[in-house]
Amino acid sequence: MISKWLFSLALLLEAGSGYLLWAQLSPGQSLALYLLVHTCASAMLSAAVWGLLPSRYRTPLPWSPLFLFSLAYFIPLVGALGLACAIFPALYLPRARDQQAWQALGIPKLPFRSQPLHSPIFRDGGLQDVLRHSADPDLRLSALLSTRRMPGKEAIPILKLALADPSDDVRLLAYSMLDKQENTINQRIQADLEQLAKASPAGCAALHATLARWYWELAYLGLAQGSVLEHVLGQARDHAEQGLREGEGGELHLLAGRIALELGDLNRAQTHLQTAEIIGIDATLLIPFHAEIAFRAGRYQEIPQRLAALPPPMLRRPPFAELARCWL
Repeated sequence: MISKWLFSLALLLEAGSGYLLWAQLSPGQSLALYLLVHTCASAMLSAAVWGLLPSRYRTPLPWSPLFLFSLAYFIPLVGALGLACAIFPALYLPRARDQQAWQALGIPKLPFRSQPLHSPIFRDGGLQDVLRHSADPDLRLSALLSTRRMPGKEAIPILKLALADPSDDVRLLAYSMLDKQENTINQRIQADLEQLAKASPAGCAALHATLARWYWELAYLGLAQGSVLEHVLGQARDHAEQGLREGEGGELHLLAGRIALELGDLNRAQTHLQTAEIIGIDATLLIPFHAEIAFRAGRYQEIPQRLAALPPPMLRRPPFAELARCWL
């Protein structure tokens, strides 16, 4: 109702502004009065038309009402009539809409590939080939989850391979599984170190042996690399030597020999292995390490003799089957 009154008043003022141009006044007074009345008429007309517009045409502010005001103000009389002729027929005589009897839908996407009935993980190439060559991220995730049932020495290389996977989910899962194993060992090392600080002299030897095994586990599983690996092996060697000095024996001599061999100290490794053999460690467990020492020392003529001392069933199983084929 207000818009109609504003529209009517705007038309009256617009008509009156035209009369002022012919009134018996000076040119300056006539022009000033005309501009004043024309401005008021244009403002009222733009407000009236703007109030009748649908809500989606009233924005953005202030550009929508300013556009209407510009049409009415800068095109005297014709602009006002043009607004009226453009707005009112559209508002009161809308175009009839045909009833739509159907609904348009987009073409549904077909599957990228057919879904297999089963997805075997353990294929000819093993889990590493699944990670390298499979295009299905879900299959690569399943391959990673399968490593939870594998020994740590075999699972760690697969998890490290997955760290370079193009899928974020695969990389994050591999990192979390590696981090979990490393944190578990580090927590046990920290707990044993706290016990060692307040242990009695009689219990220190066993704690040193336990710490040597945990540090060796970090290196053996491949969870430490570079300078960290050197530090871990150094800690394992120190705790193993300290445990042996305090009376711990048995398999700790074998562990100390393996640590020394990993550090490249062949003489110390040979000494520990010989001591382990003297105290009764099964010679079958020591022969592979004696053969490795001979290989590193360049005494290749000893290697066939060492390997020949292994039981025949062991020579037919990996990893000794390949060694026997080369050296025997």
